[in-house]
Amino acid sequence: MKNLLLFALLTSAQAAEPAPHSLMLCGMGEVFVIDADAAEKGSFEKLWSWKAKDREDLPEAQRKRFGTTDDCKPVDGGKKVLISSSGSGCALVEHPSGKVLWHGHVTSAHSLELLPRERVVVAGSTGGTGNKLVVFDIARSDEPVYETPLPSGHGVVWDEARKCLWALGFKELRRYELKDWESDKPSLLMQTSHELPDEDGHELQAMPSGTDLIVSTHSHVYLFDRDKAAFRLHPELGDKGLVKCVNVHPVTGRTVFIQASDKAWWSGSIHLLAPAGEINPPNERLYKARWFPASPE
Repeated sequence: MKNLLLFALLTSAQAAEPAPHSLMLCGMGEVFVIDADAAEKGSFEKLWSWKAKDREDLPEAQRKRFGTTDDCKPVDGGKKVLISSSGSGCALVEHPSGKVLWHGHVTSAHSLELLPRERVVVAGSTGGTGNKLVVFDIARSDEPVYETPLPSGHGVVWDEARKCLWALGFKELRRYELKDWESDKPSLLMQTSHELPDEDGHELQAMPSGTDLIVSTHSHVYLFDRDKAAFRLHPELGDKGLVKCVNVHPVTGRTVFIQASDKAWWSGSIHLLAPAGEINPPNERLYKARWFPASPE
């Protein structure tokens, strides 16, 4: 059994070669990558690992803001990773070195996204000075250039085709236009607001192709057609509640999702569809799972 539950503990600057079907996972103070195919068979080697507490290139106060992690997004073809924490920490790190390229703090940061002109937008959830979207320049760590209210901000997705930002809150999905983006005083102009079919928006992801966004709430998982501005239940996950993340592999189409319970915000299990499967890493509290590129593009 011990052989089946092998974990190789790597420093944040070490990494094995990404597997063809790698998953980036987060939930507690560590962001890490595993081979999904091997993990389904019971082998859980960590191919890459990043912990804020070990990063000397983060200010000491920032290291303490990543006790839990609630999003981990591979960007730039896997060369960089966006990380956010309910403890208010946010970072853009280089992969595989783990070097911190930018950092900031936003109360109850739940997700973040790269924007044009080397900027980052962070969605802050409830509590304290949260409930907003905050924009930063990557060149200036922890110096916001703009913010706007969004109750229980949980998800942000840049839509390159439509040149707009989608943002998910407690009761609505909003579409924003980038305004004065070439200036040093950029802003976000809300174009439309779409009421969610039910409350407590949580996950927001774009399908790898087509017009749909994936939107999860407290009780359901939906697909939102960006051209028709219409919600419909996800064909397989529609009636599942407390779904914390849904991510679709851009090549295989395989879906990964994490579903919490009424007793905890996290789960010890990762579920897969098409084909159905389950991964149960030992001693982990998981919140988000993202497919990681096999190699930087």
